[in-house]
Amino acid sequence: MTAETHAVPDDRAVKARLRAMWAMGDYPAVATATIPALGARLVGVTGIRAGDRVLDVAAGAGNAAIPAAKVGAHVTACDLTPELLAAGREAARRQSVHVDWREADAEALPFTDDQFDAVISCVGVMFAPRHQASAAEMVRVCRPGGRIGLLSWTPDGFIGQLLAAMKPYAPAPPPGAQPPALWGQEEHVRSLLGDRVDDFTMHRETVTVDRFKRPEDFRDFFRDRYGPVMAVYRAVADDPDRLAALDHAVIEVARRHGRSSERLVMDWEYLLINARVRDR
Repeated sequence: MTAETHAVPDDRAVKARLRAMWAMGDYPAVATATIPALGARLVGVTGIRAGDRVLDVAAGAGNAAIPAAKVGAHVTACDLTPELLAAGREAARRQSVHVDWREADAEALPFTDDQFDAVISCVGVMFAPRHQASAAEMVRVCRPGGRIGLLSWTPDGFIGQLLAAMKPYAPAPPPGAQPPALWGQEEHVRSLLGDRVDDFTMHRETVTVDRFKRPEDFRDFFRDRYGPVMAVYRAVADDPDRLAALDHAVIEVARRHGRSSERLVMDWEYLLINARVRDR
């Protein structure tokens, strides 16, 4: 069975829109400033070791792929956005590790069945619009007995609440798209992977982010650098009232999640999943 057999219907406009969104701003700077340790956390929980064949799906600039390569794994990092892959290549070069960077759609991966020992995604595949298609592809390319490792923002955590607060101002999602933060719900991920996996473990954790002094500083940083936030701001840029309301919504989410009176210290919740692909 080949990757072409599993390809989703051609929706080039949708994928072009996603590429453009993630090419906005500077996602590598956002990841470095806020979640630099999450990729290594996922690699450790998944049990990736030297010699493993690893695929990082929706890898961005390699926040999980590079830590996997550092433990000696043979890593392929794929993403829909060429600009993020270019940033990843440069980051890997600076850190003297080898990663194979491939442009690819998470919903139609260009790899053969059973090709990898571990397939992972760190707050990446959750943003692909059709969850079941992406989950099926990740399982397909992972060998029986291999591991699926996922780290996703939860709906009730900070990023999930930020996405919810921006939804009234965002462009309509494409037909069939599901909210990204559903990947942070245990029952949703169980339903996506179904009986194709066993030895399924999951638990919630938080990462502390103390990069910002005030909620307004967070707003400015994400408005200018994080593609999903930038896209919503651009959608309302010509409507002063909606722009002001969006500003208020983003600032209030940050304010509610702060736990310090002196600076903005937040705990961002994520769901960490590790599962074994069953024999076919």
